[in-house]
Amino acid sequence: MELFSPWHILLIVGIALLLFGPSKFAALGKGLGEGIRNFKSAMKDHENDPQKKA
Repeated sequence: MELFSPWHILLIVGIALLLFGPSKFAALGKGLGEGIRNFKSAMKDHENDPQKKA
């Protein structure tokens, strides 16, 4: 049996919706998405940095 099967994930998401409500849950998802985009952008900038230290 898998640790995180699709049913487990759906149950966790359902409980989170009940606890935080749809508006807070949407804001949390938006913040998480922006954080991931900023992280990817920073990693790309670091790779293209001409003064990269060896």
